[in-house]
Amino acid sequence: MAFALLTARLLLAAVFLVAGIAKLADLAGSRQALRDFGVPARLADPFGLLLPLAELAVAVALLLPATAWWGALGAVALLLLFVGGIGYNLARGRQPECHCFGQLHSAPAGWPTLLRNLVLAALAGVVVGFGRNAPGPGVFDWMIALPVAQRIEVVAGLVAVALLVGAGWLLFQVMAQQGRLLLRIEALEAELADTGRTPQAAGSPTPAALGLPVGTAAPAFTLPTLSGETIALQALRALGKPVVLLFSDPGCGPCNALLPEVGRWQRDDASKVVVALISRGTAEANRPKASENGLRHVLVQQDREVAASYQADATPSAVLVLRDGRIGSPLAQGADAIRALMNQAPSPAGLGPLPMAAAQGTGTGAAAAPRPEAFPGIGEPAPDFSLPDLSGKLVSLSDFRGSTTLVLFWRPSCGFCQRMLKDLQTWEAHLPKGAPRLLVVSTDSVADNQAMGVRSSVVLDQDGMRVGRLFGATGTPMAVLVDAEGKIASELAAGAPAVLALAGWDTIPIVVQ
Repeated sequence: MAFALLTARLLLAAVFLVAGIAKLADLAGSRQALRDFGVPARLADPFGLLLPLAELAVAVALLLPATAWWGALGAVALLLLFVGGIGYNLARGRQPECHCFGQLHSAPAGWPTLLRNLVLAALAGVVVGFGRNAPGPGVFDWMIALPVAQRIEVVAGLVAVALLVGAGWLLFQVMAQQGRLLLRIEALEAELADTGRTPQAAGSPTPAALGLPVGTAAPAFTLPTLSGETIALQALRALGKPVVLLFSDPGCGPCNALLPEVGRWQRDDASKVVVALISRGTAEANRPKASENGLRHVLVQQDREVAASYQADATPSAVLVLRDGRIGSPLAQGADAIRALMNQAPSPAGLGPLPMAAAQGTGTGAAAAPRPEAFPGIGEPAPDFSLPDLSGKLVSLSDFRGSTTLVLFWRPSCGFCQRMLKDLQTWEAHLPKGAPRLLVVSTDSVADNQAMGVRSSVVLDQDGMRVGRLFGATGTPMAVLVDAEGKIASELAAGAPAVLALAGWDTIPIVVQ
């Protein structure tokens, strides 16, 4: 039994030692994991450091007979804490990344993770159950029987092994730092090249494009959706539009930060391009974030099999597949490169150069923010445009000169627009005094727009949100006031309450039915 207790302590010590060191090597990931498990942000930062320190303390205590019982008690407490956190999230249908062993191994916390922690807690409970006076022999008790010379040799060997491990860890950190520096240098060179300030040396080779060569056949695949159905690449292409495949991971921080934009692209650019998110893990791990951001076409690969076939070695990354099934762009790695790909993929002008990723990897660095674009401000001339109305007649914004006009960016298939439609119809039926004229810049089909029953002028932007982007609109419903002289007269309003306020909703008389 003494040998069994020693074996249990050694196993527990090894688990906590590896977990503690791995978490200390990736404090940012450990703190993010705590936040994903529901720990408040103000507590996640200090506990992200205290947790690995506690794990290391438990590991050291388990090795010494005098403290082994206390170490086992601490192990039980930590493991039951882990079990409670995992069980709480599983009960709510969430599977956050456990980050149990830092970057060495991280997977969505599911039932196997819960069972593993229960088994370890039971093992620690056995050591606790034998009492403080019977924790088993010490780890180094076997050295007592050795001659002094052999003890010295053993200690020297252990020190040499420790030094080798330390040197290996230090070498790994130096190489990782070197890689990060190289990525930063590449990002700076790419940014300078975009501004024309970095002339390329004569005869220097052009950097190789990432991913599969443009023009080659896109690898076919069939993957399950979050609902359990299966969708093939051919089915996505059958919609008759280019397809953007965006590779993500539920444990990738930059990926999660990009998901709201992915949802907006899927809604706003649906008439021009299909955006399919290919994530890793299980449907349960991906479903909460997909629901939160209104994502469609979410496909789940078991590991990285589809990403590997497209040579997408980092997340987030994306590639364009043309209508004929050929690769239409180099692999875009990082949030900025993906934004550039999405800005140009639906454009008839085609793709320009994509910016280099500022950081590669699965969630270990934050993506850089996009550069702000120049949109007309209050008092500046509004961009003029001409679009066909529902009867095919060409209507221009300049036709509304002489009166204040509310330009409303709309999409009949947008859920927020649908919920606002009844209020918009009420506003039209009971126009308040001094209300602006309404010009609806919409998308989707003529039939969809006719079915709304809107009395005001409705014009169709067949290029999706092309006109909206001239005003800075990135979604629907959004609106802006243009004065009688054709100048911007308000900030861009986003959402039904702000749009209706611009329309003078507060002055609509109460109608008694």
